Amino acid sequence: MSTASSPCSQLSAVDCHPIRDTYQALLHSPPDAVTLRRAEDFLETQLTHAERLDCDLPDEPYRLLEWMRAGAKRTTEAYAEYLRERKGGEPRRYFTGRAHSLYFVRAVAPTKLVDGAWLYGVLPHWHELHLKPLMQTYIEELGSGVAAQNHVVLYRRLLAEHGCDDLSGLSDAHYVQGTQQLALGYLAERYLPELIGYNLGYEQLPLHLLISTYELGELGIDPYYFQLHVTIDNAASGHAQRAVQALLDNLPVVGDRKQFMQRVGRGYRLNDLGLGSTAAIDEFDLQRELLSMFERKRQVAGRVHSDHCRIDGRTVNQWLGVPGRMLDFLSALQAKGWIRRNRDPRDSHFWQLIDGERAAMFGVFNPYERQLLHDWIAGEWLAEEGANIPPRTQPAVLQTAVGDFASETRALLAQLEDLPCDARTQRLIELMSPSLHHTPAGLLATRLFAASHR
Repeated sequence: MSTASSPCSQLSAVDCHPIRDTYQALLHSPPDAVTLRRAEDFLETQLTHAERLDCDLPDEPYRLLEWMRAGAKRTTEAYAEYLRERKGGEPRRYFTGRAHSLYFVRAVAPTKLVDGAWLYGVLPHWHELHLKPLMQTYIEELGSGVAAQNHVVLYRRLLAEHGCDDLSGLSDAHYVQGTQQLALGYLAERYLPELIGYNLGYEQLPLHLLISTYELGELGIDPYYFQLHVTIDNAASGHAQRAVQALLDNLPVVGDRKQFMQRVGRGYRLNDLGLGSTAAIDEFDLQRELLSMFERKRQVAGRVHSDHCRIDGRTVNQWLGVPGRMLDFLSALQAKGWIRRNRDPRDSHFWQLIDGERAAMFGVFNPYERQLLHDWIAGEWLAEEGANIPPRTQPAVLQTAVGDFASETRALLAQLEDLPCDARTQRLIELMSPSLHHTPAGLLATRLFAASHR
């Protein structure tokens, strides 16, 4: 289901609690009663907004499979047309360069770092057959306990590889989807129909996922995390088909089926709130992001430079000592000839200062920050064939922990031996929470849970 950004008025949290704070509080495991009340208030507000949105779900549940397959067909046909356009010489549709693509990777991180969280609340009901499709989807989001397949592990590694793991500066809008997912996961007992509806929408294959996967690969960004979702969210046997099955399995036999479907529809439309993938792509402004990066650097580097070098009559410390001067500083560097725009950045003295192991400012800028500066300096030069597509590096192979690095998993195994069966299952479920499942103990807990609840 494609997502779109909602009005800013829809992004404010209840009782003046910033959405990001609620998100982070829910990642404390387990969240306390105050946090859960905040989460419920937030979720109720979001569901009220969702009710005002259009809904394309069929009126009759028996038509859901047909609806899902028709949607998947439209998506794949649109993607085939996209590929024909690219082969015909059309430029990338989404990303102007690597900096743009990494901006996207960072902007959607609050959602990706809680991937699958909305399903966490079904685990305590593992013995109920009608919830098995949802439980199985959650376990697969966790990679069945295998680090190389755990979605959050994969995304954390992607962020770290490119220096995108510092999320400071992201607005509340970036945290809406992730907070909704966490809230549904911890409040499943009260919002099961909404959870089922959200799952139905989230697991459909969107066009933006196919295109972004293709273009990330073009730009040398490992697209495996995104490619994994292309394969598992398929309409034949994957999460999309299972989401439909979960809805059908949970239709009331006794009770108000119409009200159930209305609540499912509200949960489904939650997917359209917050800052979606295409909106995150569209909001990118290279110079604005570059200046924001320099402003963050300025706050910690304003007094560490020597005074022997003056640029336009000021020392570097003087330039960095006052907020709001970064654009003028960059202009002064251009006037001095230290930055030569629209050319290979290697021709710029300032780039030579920061790039390479022997550079005077080696390590000052992380990979994402260097990419922002690189693409801004390069400008029109990036249009030259091959100028912006580095060779793709092979993903790191995860090694099995040994010695002290495996102490946490050994301690968990010892702890489980002393617990009765029900308490053991409860402990495993605790460790499979959105905040813990990607840790060594959480991965082991997921493997053990999956093995005993097939």
